Amino acid sequence: MAELLHLSPEEATAVRLSLRVAFWAMTTSLVPGIAVGLVHLPLVMPPVVTGYLLLLLLGRRGPLGQFLDEHFGIVFAFRWTGAALACAVMGFPLMVRAIRLSIEAVDRRLEDAAATLGAAPVWVFLVITLPLALPGVIAGMILSFARSMGEFGATITFVSNIPGETQTLPSLIYTLTQVPGGDAGALRLTLISIAISMLALLVAEFLARRLARILPGT
Repeated sequence: MAELLHLSPEEATAVRLSLRVAFWAMTTSLVPGIAVGLVHLPLVMPPVVTGYLLLLLLGRRGPLGQFLDEHFGIVFAFRWTGAALACAVMGFPLMVRAIRLSIEAVDRRLEDAAATLGAAPVWVFLVITLPLALPGVIAGMILSFARSMGEFGATITFVSNIPGETQTLPSLIYTLTQVPGGDAGALRLTLISIAISMLALLVAEFLARRLARILPGT
């Protein structure tokens, strides 16, 4: 028993090296791991909180916003580009989730078959995995688009409600409900929003069906 517990210098070195490698592997992957986890935070945080964090980070006085403004002339706060960024942040988790689920559903035997024929991993992904996952990619795009069309809290907090610049459909609907005689306009815009959302869903369903006929295994 004692002989089993006694390590040779070579074995002891291998143990120490393994511990060091494992520790630094864990440490270096911690930040990316947290970043990936943060991707899904907009799904559970109130949109107003997301918008406020964007304002703190990317506002003119925010650390990143001030840097972008001074060095590149890029301004997000109270601009339509900021509205697009806020909507992208809110819709991104839905897109990622749909794409991830679609990729996980791909038959791994097809990928293994391509790999055994000598295809590189990148080529396998581009030729096999990605085409088979296209319905999920399209679904993710549509979910992101629909979420962006309905985004209100993060947008109004980050870029305010400026007509012609950051006043999106939800912001204008909210404004019209607060003024006398605005109910008719709010109803018209609500119907337009519903029509756009339904059209997006129909387009997504049409493309998914076309892809299912074209691509085997989808």
